[in-house]
Amino acid sequence: MRTPNFAERLSMANAAKKAQLERAKRTADDPERANRLKAREELIAARNYRIAEREAARRAAQEREAAELASRQAAEAAAREAERQAREEAEARRLAEQTKREAAEAAEREAILAARRGGRKKKKRRGH
Repeated sequence: MRTPNFAERLSMANAAKKAQLERAKRTADDPERANRLKAREELIAARNYRIAEREAARRAAQEREAAELASRQAAEAAAREAERQAREEAEARRLAEQTKREAAEAAEREAILAARRGGRKKKKRRGH
C-alpha cells in the first residue's frame, strides 16, 4: 500500500470540498426542502399561537380568581363587621338590662330601709 504525497492529499481535499459544496448547493436549491422548511415554520407559528392562547387563558383565569378572592374577602369582612356590630348591640342591651335591674334592686333596698327607718321612728314617737 502506497502513501499519498502532499500534492495528492491536497487534490483529494479539494475534490472533497468541491463535492461537499455541490451537495450543499443541491440541498439549498431543492424545492422539497423549501416546502419542508415552510411547513416547519408554519408548525412553529401555530405552536406559538397555541402557547399564547393558553397563556392568555391562564392570565384571564388568574384575574378571575383574584377578583373572586377579593369579593370573597370583602364579603367575609362585611360578615365579620355585621357580627361585631351584633355582638356590641347585644352587649349594650345586656348592660342596659343589668343597669335597670341594679337600679330596681337599689330602689327596692331603699324602700325596705326607708320602711325600717319609718318603723323605728314610729316606735320612738310612741315612746317604746
